[in-house]
Amino acid sequence: MKHVTFSISLLSMLLFLLSFPLSTNAQEEEIRTSLHASVSQRIGVETDITIDYSRPGVKGRVIWGNLVPYGMASGNEYSNGNPYPWRAGANENTTIEFNTDILIEGQKLSAGKYGIHMIPSEKEWIIIFSNNNSEWGSFSYNQVEDALRITVTPVKSHHQEWLLFGFEELAGNSTTAFLHWENIKAPFKIKLEGEKETNQ
Repeated sequence: MKHVTFSISLLSMLLFLLSFPLSTNAQEEEIRTSLHASVSQRIGVETDITIDYSRPGVKGRVIWGNLVPYGMASGNEYSNGNPYPWRAGANENTTIEFNTDILIEGQKLSAGKYGIHMIPSEKEWIIIFSNNNSEWGSFSYNQVEDALRITVTPVKSHHQEWLLFGFEELAGNSTTAFLHWENIKAPFKIKLEGEKETNQ
């Protein structure tokens, strides 16, 4: 009987020791202020578009021209003194991925996964699709890695507390993707190459 009790106690101790590192690691992981999000949309028969990003909040701050500067941000120690664009979100690169070639604002972009960077201003925004999709923010942005640059016109919109990417104006073979934060929305048209739009 003592042998059985000892075996059970030893087994319990081993299970406790094995589980301890796992619970410690879980406690060490931090819940981020800007939570991760992802949004997807299919257009046409098989073209899937996915935007992966993190969502900072307004939290009473002035965003455009302040927290997010107009033009390139001034260089700092993280960017080796080089000016850099906005990361279009928080934390790691915001990315966009699609499995077929598409047109963005009429310009061709091959199937793949791209980092998104933006250079906002009061009247127009430059949206950059970079071949580098795995950096932290935009601090190491290099224009040589650009796959495509487009210029879009931002529009005033209702207050959006948490940064949001989404899709609207669904027309079968096309959609308008957008970034919406605070009171500004930056839309960009995505369309299948050589396809007519269908209103459905």
